[in-house]
Amino acid sequence: MAAHNWIPPSLTALRAFEMAARTLSFTSAAEELNQTQGAISHQVGALEARLGLKLFEREARGLKLTQAGHKYLPLVRDALDRLRTAEELIRPTRPSVLTVTMSPNFASKWLVPRLGSFSVTHPNLDLRISASVQHIDFNHEDIDLAVRHGDGDWPELAVTRLCTEELFPVCSPTLLRNSPPIRTPADLTNHVLIHDRSRDRWRQWLAAFGVACPEGERGPVFDQTALAIDAAVAGQGIVLARSALASLDLIAGRLTRPLPEAMPAEFSYWIVCRKLVAQTPKIGQFRAWLLEQVQDDKAALLRKTRR
Repeated sequence: MAAHNWIPPSLTALRAFEMAARTLSFTSAAEELNQTQGAISHQVGALEARLGLKLFEREARGLKLTQAGHKYLPLVRDALDRLRTAEELIRPTRPSVLTVTMSPNFASKWLVPRLGSFSVTHPNLDLRISASVQHIDFNHEDIDLAVRHGDGDWPELAVTRLCTEELFPVCSPTLLRNSPPIRTPADLTNHVLIHDRSRDRWRQWLAAFGVACPEGERGPVFDQTALAIDAAVAGQGIVLARSALASLDLIAGRLTRPLPEAMPAEFSYWIVCRKLVAQTPKIGQFRAWLLEQVQDDKAALLRKTRR
């Protein structure tokens, strides 16, 4: 077919296919798009008839993408993303919705306290925050950007390192004033140690500095890092904190570092998104703001240590 005679498929059909592929259900897709299940099924059927092949296997438990559907989905998503980006470029004054996902720990201890300043400096962006412990699949979730904790090895995505991290002890200044002195890592064993998910982390950290940790067998264990840090803020003991999650409490003076010793954390925080949208204005603005915040934290902590 000559290019000038080619008529593209309807956007309604493409959107129906993309949503059905994301949810693997015509019923769920209909709810998301505020249409009937029959309308979604009809639109997908018309698209399949146009292509001359099946995009889904209809099974009793729901839909399953065919091989052709798997190949077609990322191309359709790219096309819809390009159209969305084109609108944003020609209508820059219209507020853009930016949907971001991250872990509950990062959301509560790092992002949420900063959102007020972000809203003031970026009124053109309407943030939607999703907190999840799972890494989302960009091919099946309507997410623009994610902050992930890991090794950065996601070759199918655009990846920018947000910050490296260290592990070091922190506690409330009040606890430090009213408890036995802490001059070396060995002195930590005279205190209540707060644990984040596993007691092994304290044992490993102390062992790296030549300290056996029989006291690591006791002390409260929290299943969320944010809760463990909050317990330390409340004066309940000493927690082994990651630098990013403890930064604001350290800057505000709610926490202090009793020792200079630290060891590199296994993972870092990364800003990730689909490669196609990595340079869009809204992604670029939010990524730049995240990186600025990290640099501001480093400067603030450096000033605090020099006092």
